Amino acid sequence: MNDSNRTDPSDNPDFDPNRPSAQQTRAQTAPENVATSKSLSTEPGWERATLEKLAFASLNEQKATRRWKTFVRLSWLAFFVFLVWFVMHRSTATSVSAPHTAVVEIKGEIADGADASAEFVNAALRAAFEDEGAQAVVLLINSPGGSPVQAGMMNDEIVRLKAKHKKPVYAVVGETCASAAYYVAASADRIFVDKASIVGSIGVLMDGFGFTGLMDKLGVERRLMTAGENKGFLDPFSPQTDKQRVYAQAMLDQIHQQFITVVKNGRGQRLKETPEMFSGLFWTGQQAVELGLADQLGSLDYVAREIVKTEEIIDYTRRENVAERLAKKFGAAIGDGAIRTLKTVPAIR
Repeated sequence: MNDSNRTDPSDNPDFDPNRPSAQQTRAQTAPENVATSKSLSTEPGWERATLEKLAFASLNEQKATRRWKTFVRLSWLAFFVFLVWFVMHRSTATSVSAPHTAVVEIKGEIADGADASAEFVNAALRAAFEDEGAQAVVLLINSPGGSPVQAGMMNDEIVRLKAKHKKPVYAVVGETCASAAYYVAASADRIFVDKASIVGSIGVLMDGFGFTGLMDKLGVERRLMTAGENKGFLDPFSPQTDKQRVYAQAMLDQIHQQFITVVKNGRGQRLKETPEMFSGLFWTGQQAVELGLADQLGSLDYVAREIVKTEEIIDYTRRENVAERLAKKFGAAIGDGAIRTLKTVPAIR
């Protein structure tokens, strides 16, 4: 069949009889594509269209970045809101109506900000005394002592709560109950110890260092300017005068006398006072019982079972949780320098 519209391929100057037909077709269409591309690139306003595309792409990227930053900030905000909620709603102990023995642990150094601080211990004590199911409150003590101020606040609170709620308080000593820890234990109705526990150390100390002699040998001059005769009192790089030494000793004697009064009021006629009792010496649990510093040997389980007559034990101890530690870290660096400066002042224990 003849087609008048068909052309003879041999009339095409690019026709090669030895090349496959598909390649012949591509060869014929390639110049047309090139021409089309050239026509598009030379259309008027193509630069503007390209710039608009780039601008829109940049705007979209900025929007995505802003959305991601907003998401991250909202996530952190939600996290901190949760921390605040958790801290505010965390209960110091579970209220239990069934009869039980309430326990408040005093462990480690007694100091402001520590687990064994008046803030934490007193909060736990209030929760234990206010629970109607608590038949008695046991102070589980394992502490070498610490701040007399914190110990005094605990002692006062225990005396107040005992009078208000009419519940007995027992102290059970683990490894150690010395110095400020015994200050707290003296408020208990009875003190139970292990025969090898360390008990006592009824005394007060203030420690520090003096570097004046070393500075003289090294040729170092201390330039301390004060407004007030005793403002540099206890500065480790300045000499201590006799007047300052007498003043510090009088202050320690007064705090020591407060300690002795608390012990005598708490132990009463059970004390078998000796010249060494308030000298700062400490004794084993067995010796403490003989001296009247403790009542008898016994553990927490023994007290709950034999004394309180309620073997169920509920721990009311308030401890700083992870959320509170994280919250405190935010302001830790702000006063770090000031804290280091304050720590150079000797502490009273």
